[in-house]
Amino acid sequence: MPPATGFPDSWRERAVPPETSRRFLFLQGPLSPLYRRLGRRLAEEGHEVARVNFCLGDWIHWHGRGTRSYRGRPEDWARNVGDLLDRLRITDLVVHGDRRFYHRVAIEAAAMRGVRVIATELGYLRPGWMTIERGGYSVLSHFPDDPAAIRRIASDVGEIDLSPRYPGSFVLEAWQDVSYHLASLLGRPAYPFYRRHTPLHPLLDYGAWALRLATRSARARGAAKAQQRLLSADAPFFLVPLQIEGDYQLTAHSPFNTMAAALEVVLRSFAAHAPNEALLVVKSHPNDNGLGRWRRRLDEMALKQRIAGRVVFVDGGSLKDLARTAKGLVTVNSTAGLDALMEDCPVKTLSPALYDMPGLTHQGSLDDFWKASKKPDAALLLDFRKAVAATLLARGSIHNADGLEAAVEAMSSRMLRGDLNEPGGYVDPPPRLARARAIGVPL
Repeated sequence: MPPATGFPDSWRERAVPPETSRRFLFLQGPLSPLYRRLGRRLAEEGHEVARVNFCLGDWIHWHGRGTRSYRGRPEDWARNVGDLLDRLRITDLVVHGDRRFYHRVAIEAAAMRGVRVIATELGYLRPGWMTIERGGYSVLSHFPDDPAAIRRIASDVGEIDLSPRYPGSFVLEAWQDVSYHLASLLGRPAYPFYRRHTPLHPLLDYGAWALRLATRSARARGAAKAQQRLLSADAPFFLVPLQIEGDYQLTAHSPFNTMAAALEVVLRSFAAHAPNEALLVVKSHPNDNGLGRWRRRLDEMALKQRIAGRVVFVDGGSLKDLARTAKGLVTVNSTAGLDALMEDCPVKTLSPALYDMPGLTHQGSLDDFWKASKKPDAALLLDFRKAVAATLLARGSIHNADGLEAAVEAMSSRMLRGDLNEPGGYVDPPPRLARARAIGVPL
């Protein structure tokens, strides 16, 4: 168990390292040993590495030399992290998920001090990639949204192997998730003021998942039948992939607080402007826990919009197979939109996603999309994928043992070289931010 004291005094006395070395402060990482192993690799190269734990799950993943626990109240974190950045003379702040409460506050403190921010996430391209980006991701990404700039980067980097690697292991992912969150619940006395970044209590989430797993076979059969009917019928359809409620892509990087709010907008527009013979197919997220009761809620929304019978819910199925036939796909900002583009499917985003740009996505209104959708520019899409892979991504995965080894090597190499977003993948200010704010994104 972690010691009962707070930030240890030994950190206050540590000598400041030479200016030739860098000083990394890690906050919460993914549910994986990734951050601990990245820290070890950086330390082996002579750099100073520090880590703050906020709960017992954090502590289990990384404890010992160079780590400390924050047990204070959330409202005191801004003062504490600012003091920590100053005393340790931090040069690089490393966070997984740039909008978690503790991370957002720390990033604001880092910006005031000129500290470089390194944001990590699961890869924009999947499987087999991790995102490692300077400054932030999604709406806060500094990656250019100008097709000409994308083409220049792709030309500079040349050929890149974009083939999928390191398929995920459900067992490994589930174990990492359950062990982390249950440990954090049991360790609550040691971290009494910890503010969880997930919106749902873990026990409620796991209970829902137990039911989902028990009904998995029946749901898979139902989804396969529904998908086959859609693919063999003559009626055109548009596709809407659900995103997880509480996901920061929704709550922080879009104007919607919930997926339900986004669906209300989509169904209202579809009812008023889509061809009368068209269907709207709403597909569940692979990690949906079932608590959304989407089939019932969609029936209610469709009835309200007077399009009952034209909205189809598919609880499972293959996004790629559906996208190949769909007349178009509407998403808030999910990477599912990028997957659809790769299947030559027209895409409309409701919030500026990384791939939302002329030539790739519909730039007009949602109302116009139903009758004026256009397929993406295949050459630009290939250049976009190459540019993203070269500047924002590193090979590897946290849900595959070999992938973890690859991620540690690739991500630490990029951090040591200091070439994040290079060549050419950094524009200041973030080019999507003004558009996002104009539609109500709270950033």
